[in-house]
Amino acid sequence: MVRERVRARYATAAGQVRAGQAPSCSEADPTGMCGDAYDPAQLADAGGAGAASLGCGNPLAVAELGAGETVLDLGSGAGLDVLLSARRVGPDGFAYGLDMTDEMLDLAREHAREDGATNVEFLRGHIETIPLPDASVDVVISNCVINLSADKPAVFAEIARVLRPGGRVGVSDLIADDQADDQADAATVAEAAASVGAISGVLRQSAYRAELEEAGLTEVAVTTTREVDAGVFSAIIRASRP
Repeated sequence: MVRERVRARYATAAGQVRAGQAPSCSEADPTGMCGDAYDPAQLADAGGAGAASLGCGNPLAVAELGAGETVLDLGSGAGLDVLLSARRVGPDGFAYGLDMTDEMLDLAREHAREDGATNVEFLRGHIETIPLPDASVDVVISNCVINLSADKPAVFAEIARVLRPGGRVGVSDLIADDQADDQADAATVAEAAASVGAISGVLRQSAYRAELEEAGLTEVAVTTTREVDAGVFSAIIRASRP
C-alpha cells in the first residue's frame, strides 16, 4: 500500500534525523531537490527543524504570508515550514502542520517547544482527509508531499474545502514533463520519479493544473524550477479559491 510505504519512509527519516544522519536542504544538494534555497540564517535559526528539512523547494518563497493569517502545511514533517510560517503570521496568526507519521509529529512538537512557538499545532491525519473545518485557513502550503499521495484529486478537493474565500495555495512539488508523450518516455519519467522518491508517481504539468481547476481553484500557475531527473522537475504551484 502506497500510504504505508510513505509512512515507513518518513518514520525512517525521522530516526535518521534523531541520529544526525538525514540529508537536508541545509547541506550540499547535488541533485537540486531542494529547489529554491532557504535563507541559511533561517535554517540556522530554526535549529533542529532546519537541519531536518527534507523537501524539494521552499513554499514560503511564494506563499506571501501576512500578519494574522492562518496557515496549513500539508505533510509538515519535522516542522520547519510551520515554524517559519508562525513567525511570519505573528502572534495574531496561527500555523497548523498536518502529518501522518507519529515519529515526525514527535520531532515537530519537540522543535516547536525548543523554538518557544505558541501559535502552532501539529495534527495527525492524512492530506486526503484534512481534519479541519470548511473555510478555516487562509493559506495552504506544502513541500514535496502532494506527489506522494495515491489520490491527488482528493488532496486538491480538500485544499479547496479548507480554504476561505480568497485564500491561496503556495506549494513546492514534483511534476512531470508534458513532452513525455510516448510509452517509452512515460516509462522513463516513471522510473525517474521513483528514483527521487515520488512513490506514487508524479502528475504532468498540464494535469496538475487541470486537477487544481477541477477542484474549484483559480489563478493556477505552475512554474518549474529545475530538472531533478529525466523529465521530472521541482516546481512551485500557486492557486486561489474564489
